[in-house]
Amino acid sequence: MSPTHFTLSAAFLLGLTGLTFHRTHLLSALLCLEAMMLSLFLALSLWTLELNSTSSAASPMFLLAFSACEASAGLALLVATARTHGTDRLQSLNLLQC
Repeated sequence: MSPTHFTLSAAFLLGLTGLTFHRTHLLSALLCLEAMMLSLFLALSLWTLELNSTSSAASPMFLLAFSACEASAGLALLVATARTHGTDRLQSLNLLQC
């Protein structure tokens, strides 16, 4: 396993464990998701460069575009939650209430 592959895998796993164990605030969950998406983007970009293929050259940009859409939707939900509930703690959210 190369050091680059190990670093990207470790970054993804750290983001995943942060999302799993530190889910008290919505903002921390969004930051962990963004860390995971950033490590996936870097891994996909390096994989495309190593293969030297032009057919998969646009896939990192598509991933980055979807990641930006996910981040904007997450921040919109964060603002809406903070306005309605007064906090971004995930324990205060109840899915059974409207």
